[in-house]
Amino acid sequence: MKVTGQCIAEQRIAVVGAGSAGCGIANLLLRVMADAGLPEAEARRRFYTIDRDGLLLDATPGVLDFQRPFAQPAAAVAGWSPEGRGKIGLADVIANAKPTVLIGVSGQPGIFSEDVIRKMASAVERPIIFPLSNPTSRSEATPQELMACTHGRAVIGTGSPFPPIIRNGKPFTVDQTNNAYVFPGIGLGVLAVRAGRVTDGMFVAAAKALAEISPAARDPSANFLPPVAELRAVAIAVAKAVALQARAEEQCAPFHDDALDGLIARKMWEPVYRPYRRRLRS
Repeated sequence: MKVTGQCIAEQRIAVVGAGSAGCGIANLLLRVMADAGLPEAEARRRFYTIDRDGLLLDATPGVLDFQRPFAQPAAAVAGWSPEGRGKIGLADVIANAKPTVLIGVSGQPGIFSEDVIRKMASAVERPIIFPLSNPTSRSEATPQELMACTHGRAVIGTGSPFPPIIRNGKPFTVDQTNNAYVFPGIGLGVLAVRAGRVTDGMFVAAAKALAEISPAARDPSANFLPPVAELRAVAIAVAKAVALQARAEEQCAPFHDDALDGLIARKMWEPVYRPYRRRLRS
Protein backbone atom coordinates (compact mmCIF):
# COMPACT_ATOMS: atom_id res chain seq x y z
CA MET A 1 0.00 0.00 0.00
CA LYS A 2 2.90 2.37 0.69
CA VAL A 3 4.30 1.67 -2.77
CA THR A 4 1.00 2.12 -4.62
CA GLY A 5 -0.25 4.99 -2.46
CA GLN A 6 -3.57 3.24 -1.89
CA CYS A 7 -5.61 2.17 1.12
CA ILE A 8 -5.96 -1.49 2.10
CA ALA A 9 -9.72 -1.04 2.56
CA GLU A 10 -10.06 -0.22 -1.16
CA GLN A 11 -8.46 -3.43 -2.43
CA ARG A 12 -10.10 -6.35 -4.21
CA ILE A 13 -8.07 -9.46 -3.48
CA ALA A 14 -7.96 -12.69 -5.47
CA VAL A 15 -6.30 -15.65 -3.74
CA VAL A 16 -5.50 -18.68 -5.90
CA GLY A 17 -5.23 -21.69 -3.62
CA ALA A 18 -7.88 -21.99 -0.93
CA GLY A 19 -5.93 -24.17 1.49
CA SER A 20 -4.76 -23.22 4.96
CA ALA A 21 -2.08 -20.91 3.56
CA GLY A 22 -4.41 -19.01 1.23
CA CYS A 23 -7.21 -18.67 3.75
CA GLY A 24 -4.71 -17.79 6.49
CA ILE A 25 -3.38 -14.94 4.36
CA ALA A 26 -6.92 -13.81 3.58
CA ASN A 27 -7.88 -13.93 7.25
CA LEU A 28 -5.04 -11.62 8.28
CA LEU A 29 -5.70 -9.23 5.39
CA LEU A 30 -9.34 -9.19 6.43
CA ARG A 31 -8.30 -8.14 9.92
CA VAL A 32 -6.12 -5.35 8.55
CA MET A 33 -9.06 -4.13 6.44
CA ALA A 34 -11.28 -4.13 9.53
CA ASP A 35 -8.59 -2.22 11.46
CA ALA A 36 -8.70 0.37 8.64
CA GLY A 37 -12.40 0.90 9.32
CA LEU A 38 -14.07 -1.37 6.76
CA PRO A 39 -17.05 -3.33 8.17
CA GLU A 40 -16.18 -7.04 8.26
CA ALA A 41 -19.12 -8.11 6.10
CA GLU A 42 -18.08 -5.66 3.39
CA ALA A 43 -14.43 -6.69 3.70
CA ARG A 44 -15.31 -10.37 3.15
CA ARG A 45 -16.97 -9.53 -0.15
CA ARG A 46 -13.67 -8.08 -1.37
CA PHE A 47 -12.04 -11.53 -1.38
CA TYR A 48 -12.24 -13.94 -4.32
CA THR A 49 -10.79 -17.30 -3.29
CA ILE A 50 -10.17 -19.79 -6.07
CA ASP A 51 -9.61 -23.50 -5.57
CA ARG A 52 -9.26 -26.45 -7.93
CA ASP A 53 -13.01 -26.32 -8.60
CA GLY A 54 -13.04 -22.60 -9.27
CA LEU A 55 -14.25 -19.63 -7.27
CA LEU A 56 -15.53 -20.61 -3.83
CA LEU A 57 -19.23 -19.82 -3.49
CA ASP A 58 -21.48 -20.21 -0.46
CA ALA A 59 -23.33 -22.91 -2.41
CA THR A 60 -20.17 -24.82 -3.43
CA PRO A 61 -20.38 -28.42 -2.15
CA GLY A 62 -17.72 -29.44 0.34
CA VAL A 63 -16.63 -25.94 1.40
CA LEU A 64 -14.62 -26.33 4.61
CA ASP A 65 -15.22 -24.26 7.74
CA PHE A 66 -12.00 -22.23 7.37
CA GLN A 67 -12.88 -21.50 3.71
CA ARG A 68 -16.48 -20.47 4.30
CA PRO A 69 -15.80 -16.87 5.43
CA PHE A 70 -14.29 -16.19 2.01
CA ALA A 71 -16.93 -17.89 -0.14
CA GLN A 72 -18.76 -15.37 -2.30
CA PRO A 73 -22.58 -15.35 -2.29
CA ALA A 74 -23.93 -16.93 -5.47
CA ALA A 75 -26.00 -13.79 -6.05
CA ALA A 76 -22.81 -11.72 -6.27
CA VAL A 77 -21.69 -13.56 -9.41
CA ALA A 78 -25.11 -14.19 -10.95
CA GLY A 79 -24.38 -11.82 -13.83
CA TRP A 80 -21.03 -13.35 -14.74
CA SER A 81 -20.61 -15.49 -17.87
CA PRO A 82 -18.02 -18.17 -17.07
CA GLU A 83 -15.72 -19.19 -19.88
CA GLY A 84 -15.83 -22.87 -19.01
CA ARG A 85 -18.84 -25.16 -18.32
CA GLY A 86 -20.26 -23.30 -15.35
CA LYS A 87 -16.97 -23.27 -13.43
CA ILE A 88 -15.84 -19.77 -12.48
CA GLY A 89 -12.08 -19.77 -12.97
CA LEU A 90 -9.28 -17.28 -12.47
CA ALA A 91 -9.80 -15.62 -15.84
CA ASP A 92 -13.48 -15.04 -14.99
CA VAL A 93 -12.55 -13.45 -11.65
CA ILE A 94 -10.02 -11.17 -13.35
CA ALA A 95 -12.52 -10.10 -16.01
CA ASN A 96 -15.46 -9.49 -13.68
CA ALA A 97 -14.11 -8.63 -10.22
CA LYS A 98 -11.07 -6.71 -11.54
CA PRO A 99 -8.91 -7.53 -8.50
CA THR A 100 -6.16 -5.11 -7.52
CA VAL A 101 -4.21 -7.82 -5.66
CA LEU A 102 -3.45 -11.34 -6.90
CA ILE A 103 -1.87 -13.86 -4.51
CA GLY A 104 -0.85 -17.36 -5.52
CA VAL A 105 -0.42 -20.25 -3.09
CA SER A 106 -1.65 -22.94 -5.47
CA GLY A 107 1.51 -24.86 -6.37
CA GLN A 108 0.33 -24.69 -9.99
CA PRO A 109 3.22 -23.46 -12.17
CA GLY A 110 2.29 -20.85 -14.76
CA ILE A 111 -1.33 -20.45 -13.64
CA PHE A 112 -0.81 -16.66 -13.74
CA SER A 113 -0.80 -16.79 -17.53
CA GLU A 114 0.06 -13.95 -19.88
CA ASP A 115 -3.62 -13.46 -20.73
CA VAL A 116 -4.63 -13.32 -17.06
CA ILE A 117 -1.94 -10.80 -16.14
CA ARG A 118 -2.55 -8.58 -19.17
CA LYS A 119 -6.28 -8.45 -18.38
CA MET A 120 -5.53 -7.57 -14.76
CA ALA A 121 -3.11 -4.84 -15.79
CA SER A 122 -5.61 -3.38 -18.24
CA ALA A 123 -7.96 -2.55 -15.35
CA VAL A 124 -5.45 -1.71 -12.59
CA GLU A 125 -2.70 0.91 -12.77
CA ARG A 126 -0.38 -0.80 -10.26
CA PRO A 127 -1.37 -4.48 -10.00
CA ILE A 128 0.00 -6.17 -6.88
CA ILE A 129 0.99 -9.73 -7.79
CA PHE A 130 2.54 -12.21 -5.36
CA PRO A 131 3.21 -15.70 -6.79
CA LEU A 132 4.16 -17.31 -3.47
CA SER A 133 4.33 -21.02 -4.27
CA ASN A 134 7.66 -22.77 -3.88
CA PRO A 135 9.98 -24.23 -4.95
CA THR A 136 10.73 -22.15 -8.04
CA SER A 137 9.38 -24.87 -10.33
CA ARG A 138 5.91 -24.50 -8.75
CA SER A 139 5.67 -20.70 -8.94
CA GLU A 140 2.52 -19.29 -10.52
CA ALA A 141 4.64 -16.91 -12.64
CA THR A 142 8.15 -15.51 -12.81
CA PRO A 143 9.03 -11.89 -12.08
CA GLN A 144 10.28 -11.54 -15.66
CA GLU A 145 6.88 -12.63 -17.02
CA LEU A 146 4.98 -10.32 -14.70
CA MET A 147 7.11 -7.30 -15.60
CA ALA A 148 6.74 -7.99 -19.32
CA CYS A 149 2.97 -8.47 -19.18
CA THR A 150 2.38 -5.30 -17.14
CA HIS A 151 4.97 -3.10 -18.91
CA GLY A 152 6.87 -2.82 -15.64
CA ARG A 153 3.88 -1.63 -13.58
CA ALA A 154 3.43 -4.70 -11.37
CA VAL A 155 4.32 -4.65 -7.68
CA ILE A 156 5.85 -8.09 -7.16
CA GLY A 157 6.85 -10.35 -4.29
CA THR A 158 7.68 -14.04 -4.73
CA GLY A 159 7.82 -17.17 -2.62
CA SER A 160 10.90 -18.55 -4.38
CA PRO A 161 14.25 -17.03 -5.34
CA PHE A 162 14.59 -15.75 -8.91
CA PRO A 163 17.42 -14.12 -10.88
CA PRO A 164 17.40 -10.30 -11.00
CA ILE A 165 15.16 -8.58 -13.51
CA ILE A 166 15.97 -5.42 -15.45
CA ARG A 167 13.99 -2.46 -14.16
CA ASN A 168 14.53 1.06 -15.43
CA GLY A 169 17.60 -0.21 -17.24
CA LYS A 170 19.23 -1.63 -14.09
CA PRO A 171 19.31 -5.10 -12.46
CA PHE A 172 16.79 -5.38 -9.62
CA THR A 173 16.27 -8.36 -7.31
CA VAL A 174 12.61 -9.00 -6.55
CA ASP A 175 12.07 -9.81 -2.88
CA GLN A 176 11.46 -13.38 -1.81
CA THR A 177 8.86 -12.67 0.88
CA ASN A 178 10.20 -15.28 3.25
CA ASN A 179 8.75 -15.85 6.71
CA ALA A 180 12.28 -15.54 8.15
CA TYR A 181 11.53 -11.82 8.31
CA VAL A 182 8.83 -12.25 10.97
CA PHE A 183 8.97 -15.65 12.67
CA PRO A 184 12.17 -15.09 14.70
CA GLY A 185 10.82 -11.78 15.94
CA ILE A 186 7.42 -13.24 16.77
CA GLY A 187 9.01 -16.00 18.82
CA LEU A 188 11.37 -13.55 20.49
CA GLY A 189 8.58 -11.18 21.48
CA VAL A 190 6.42 -13.99 22.83
CA LEU A 191 9.26 -15.41 24.92
CA ALA A 192 10.44 -12.01 26.15
CA VAL A 193 7.10 -11.21 27.81
CA ARG A 194 5.99 -14.84 28.36
CA ALA A 195 2.79 -14.42 26.37
CA GLY A 196 0.23 -17.13 26.99
CA ARG A 197 -0.98 -17.33 23.40
CA VAL A 198 0.10 -16.29 19.91
CA THR A 199 -2.83 -14.43 18.36
CA ASP A 200 -3.78 -13.13 14.93
CA GLY A 201 -3.30 -9.65 16.34
CA MET A 202 0.35 -10.43 17.02
CA PHE A 203 0.88 -11.55 13.43
CA VAL A 204 -0.73 -8.33 12.19
CA ALA A 205 1.49 -6.32 14.55
CA ALA A 206 4.53 -8.16 13.18
CA ALA A 207 3.53 -7.39 9.59
CA LYS A 208 2.95 -3.71 10.35
CA ALA A 209 6.30 -3.46 12.13
CA LEU A 210 8.05 -4.95 9.10
CA ALA A 211 6.19 -2.54 6.80
CA GLU A 212 7.39 0.41 8.87
CA ILE A 213 11.05 -0.52 8.36
CA SER A 214 10.62 -1.47 4.71
CA PRO A 215 13.02 0.40 2.41
CA ALA A 216 10.03 0.89 0.08
CA ALA A 217 8.25 2.88 2.81
CA ARG A 218 10.82 5.61 2.23
CA ASP A 219 11.47 5.04 -1.47
CA PRO A 220 8.72 3.32 -3.52
CA SER A 221 11.32 2.16 -6.05
CA ALA A 222 13.33 0.31 -3.39
CA ASN A 223 12.93 -3.27 -2.16
CA PHE A 224 10.08 -4.28 0.14
CA LEU A 225 12.35 -6.08 2.56
CA PRO A 226 15.53 -4.98 4.33
CA PRO A 227 18.76 -6.81 3.43
CA VAL A 228 19.27 -10.22 5.03
CA ALA A 229 22.27 -8.75 6.85
CA GLU A 230 19.79 -6.65 8.88
CA LEU A 231 17.67 -9.58 10.07
CA ARG A 232 18.73 -9.19 13.71
CA ALA A 233 17.53 -5.58 13.77
CA VAL A 234 14.34 -6.69 12.01
CA ALA A 235 13.76 -9.38 14.65
CA ILE A 236 14.09 -6.82 17.44
CA ALA A 237 11.61 -4.43 15.78
CA VAL A 238 9.12 -7.25 15.23
CA ALA A 239 9.61 -8.56 18.78
CA LYS A 240 8.80 -5.15 20.26
CA ALA A 241 5.60 -4.88 18.23
CA VAL A 242 4.53 -8.40 19.18
CA ALA A 243 5.28 -7.83 22.88
CA LEU A 244 3.29 -4.59 22.94
CA GLN A 245 0.37 -6.30 21.18
CA ALA A 246 0.51 -9.16 23.71
CA ARG A 247 0.23 -6.62 26.50
CA ALA A 248 -2.65 -4.82 24.77
CA GLU A 249 -4.51 -8.13 24.44
CA GLU A 250 -3.70 -9.06 28.06
CA GLN A 251 -1.81 -12.14 26.93
CA CYS A 252 1.07 -11.44 29.31
CA ALA A 253 1.86 -9.81 32.63
CA PRO A 254 2.11 -5.98 32.57
CA PHE A 255 5.52 -4.45 31.91
CA HIS A 256 6.88 -0.93 31.56
CA ASP A 257 7.86 0.31 28.11
CA ASP A 258 11.35 1.20 29.28
CA ALA A 259 11.90 -2.41 30.40
CA LEU A 260 11.06 -3.94 27.02
CA ASP A 261 14.51 -3.60 25.46
CA GLY A 262 16.05 -5.49 28.38
CA LEU A 263 13.41 -8.23 28.29
CA ILE A 264 14.11 -8.81 24.59
CA ALA A 265 17.89 -8.64 24.96
CA ARG A 266 17.84 -11.34 27.65
CA LYS A 267 16.08 -13.76 25.30
CA MET A 268 18.07 -12.99 22.17
CA TRP A 269 20.92 -15.32 21.28
CA GLU A 270 24.28 -13.65 20.69
CA PRO A 271 26.58 -15.41 18.21
CA VAL A 272 29.75 -15.26 20.30
CA TYR A 273 32.33 -17.96 19.58
CA ARG A 274 35.52 -18.96 21.34
CA PRO A 275 38.64 -18.26 19.27
CA TYR A 276 40.22 -21.22 17.53
CA ARG A 277 43.76 -21.48 16.20
CA ARG A 278 44.96 -23.98 13.67
CA ARG A 279 47.81 -26.15 14.89
CA LEU A 280 50.17 -27.71 12.40
CA ARG A 281 51.67 -31.10 13.04
CA SER A 282 55.46 -31.21 13.06
